[in-house]
Amino acid sequence: MASTNHLHLRAAMLSVLIFLALLGIWYIATVPTGAAAGPGAGMTAEQIEYAKMMGKDPGASTKTSGFPTLGAMGSTVWGHLSNPFYDNGPNDKGIAIQLAHSLGRVALGFGLACLVAIPLGFVIGMSPLLRRAFDPFIQVLKPISPLAWMPLALYTIKDSSISGIFVIFICSVWPMLVNTAFGVASVKREWLAVSATLEVNPLRKAFLVILPAAAPTILTGMRISMGIAWLVIVAAEMLVGGTGIGYFVWNEWNNLSLTNVIFAIVVIGVVGMLLDLAFGQLQKVVTYVE
Repeated sequence: MASTNHLHLRAAMLSVLIFLALLGIWYIATVPTGAAAGPGAGMTAEQIEYAKMMGKDPGASTKTSGFPTLGAMGSTVWGHLSNPFYDNGPNDKGIAIQLAHSLGRVALGFGLACLVAIPLGFVIGMSPLLRRAFDPFIQVLKPISPLAWMPLALYTIKDSSISGIFVIFICSVWPMLVNTAFGVASVKREWLAVSATLEVNPLRKAFLVILPAAAPTILTGMRISMGIAWLVIVAAEMLVGGTGIGYFVWNEWNNLSLTNVIFAIVVIGVVGMLLDLAFGQLQKVVTYVE
């Protein structure tokens, strides 16, 4: 136990050092190369006038283009975190509101996939006949990119938000279905034989023998599905627009705000990590040692 704790401490310290090194590289790479010689230096009179009309300051002495500095990123992060729930209209909402819409879509699509994939996978895993019958359809549909379904969803559903939920449903179904079927089919024959000897009825056998034995594999499928769903929702929201972290990234790119884009990328990564950690903890709860 002591050696494990020591390893975790060393790994945490190394992670901090790597993070600080990356920040140092970022700082060095984005140090301003120098101030401009004067107001509008290097610009013609027409360019200066145009900049003023666009609301820009032609006399700014610091670099205004290129990759953002650490100071600019710090200001952006503080601005978002200090007021995450503001709502100034359709294209200007706080990061918490954007995340709430994305997580809501993911939760709904993922939940619907659980309701379909786990019972169906359970039945397929218990029946060799159904496993062979469904396998060609699963193998054909599983490799299709979830975003390939988006035009069909928009045409049939005619609602961008529901179409995004449908895409999450489609991408979440297959890992759960395959892993559930595999987990159920892999339950030890000895355990099933004991339940048959004890004349356990099929319903009790399903819930008291097969489900606990297959639970780690089912949770693995759910964990994979959640990771894919969180990846897909960003791309889906870029396509359908509206509100969400994916649309936020696309909208800020259209506004040429790299600081907001980078901030959103970090938020997406952190939320994805937290979701994966949550499913990892659930997986440990249902994992058993033979």
